[in-house]
Amino acid sequence: MQRFPLAAEFESRYCKVMKKTPPASRRSVPAPWHGVRLATLTLEASEDGPGLARAVIPASWPDRCAAGLLEICPPRGAAPVRVIEAATGWIAPLHAKGALVGLDGAVLHAALRDRCGAPSAGVWRGEPEAVPGFVLNLPQFIDDEGGFDTERFGAVAEAAVLALALSAPQAAQLAVGVADLALFLAQMDLDYGAEEARAQAAAMADVLAAHADRALARLAAAGLARPRLVLGIKPASAVERLLGVETIGVAAPLSALDGEGHLARWARARLGARGLSAEAALAQSLAGHDPFGVADAAAMRAMHETLTPYFGALASAAPMQAGGVARGAQARREALPARRSGYTQKASIGGHRVFLRTGEYPDGRLGEVFISLPKENAAVRGFADSFAIALNVGLQHDVPLAAYLDALADSHFGAAGAVEGDPAVRVASSPVDYVCKHLGANYLGRLENADPIEAVAAPDAPSLPLDLPEEAPVREPARPRRVRAHLKLVS
Repeated sequence: MQRFPLAAEFESRYCKVMKKTPPASRRSVPAPWHGVRLATLTLEASEDGPGLARAVIPASWPDRCAAGLLEICPPRGAAPVRVIEAATGWIAPLHAKGALVGLDGAVLHAALRDRCGAPSAGVWRGEPEAVPGFVLNLPQFIDDEGGFDTERFGAVAEAAVLALALSAPQAAQLAVGVADLALFLAQMDLDYGAEEARAQAAAMADVLAAHADRALARLAAAGLARPRLVLGIKPASAVERLLGVETIGVAAPLSALDGEGHLARWARARLGARGLSAEAALAQSLAGHDPFGVADAAAMRAMHETLTPYFGALASAAPMQAGGVARGAQARREALPARRSGYTQKASIGGHRVFLRTGEYPDGRLGEVFISLPKENAAVRGFADSFAIALNVGLQHDVPLAAYLDALADSHFGAAGAVEGDPAVRVASSPVDYVCKHLGANYLGRLENADPIEAVAAPDAPSLPLDLPEEAPVREPARPRRVRAHLKLVS
């Protein structure tokens, strides 16, 4: 599962020292914040040397949100960083022009209060950015009945586009993206890989696109500049930390466990939606069933293809320039045909089974790779899926296959050892090394990266999968050499 490293980032950048909940502040605050109880977290900035920093956030927010606030708005002196004051700092200047396009600052305050969305750090600080952005936190738009609150989502999305356009009038391009699709679907009791989940994601994207276009039309009607709007996923930033996001963008839930070995938030949400206890989920797991709906690479690819008309080719940590599509512009991804050629290779690396499946363009170019390690643990399978997805995104955006092979070949980690079942590769130092050698031999003719094996006649009867025939020495003038026959795989 491609998960945003919230806990790791929090521990590496900040160390919580103490937390206290003060009484309600008597300061003058915007109406949406009335009655919100605040908590002060005192943090130690470990990277910047000794010193304490304080962040004031709603008491209902996760503690890790404080680290995101301090990263977005670094403290000055001993004064605490208050999220309400920081938000007012970028929302209040929008009032005058906002009236021309019907932008209500209360919508932006309420969206932040409920962690529904927030802009990029440059907007908070009043600093220019190459592409000012806004992140919409999908799970916060689930209503009390467990459904998608499309009305509020549309209103916040529209306000986000208007706020970006007014905050950065000189910016040629704006970016609006979504986060935590995995938790969003789990809360509605939908399997990420199910057709119903893809339909729900497409409906969400359609609402976002429609309201983004409405916002652009309102800007044009008011005689204001209409920027080029991009819908997609930007690299992970402090905004996701501030919102308490678990997974970036539309990343698939590839493991029910988080980085610390506990149930991930999306997995707990799925159990809650299904009315299952942790004990019942464990019983189902021991019985060979998946009570969570963990996705695989094929499910993530299907989700990407569903959302491509709205967002372009998506990668959880890909930059916007490679992962977004401008409204009214063409995406740069070269999509594969719905029916494509390719093959499946079954092999064994040091006794560890691996299945490699390829998809090709009509001209024979490699367009996608999927790797399955059926006997490995969830972490290794998740890594393999993530590696394949990253490789596919690059291949479909004209990144040369040779560039990947040059960078990744000879990676050393388990599983490693002798390769059985693939006559083009004899030894691999890791599954990644095996994939590089195999693809290099079959698509680039790089026999120097593989270990060529002399071909001999196949036996009359087919061998069982991954079983090797007896090796026999071949007499040569110089020194004896052992060869292996090509294997004939049967299902």
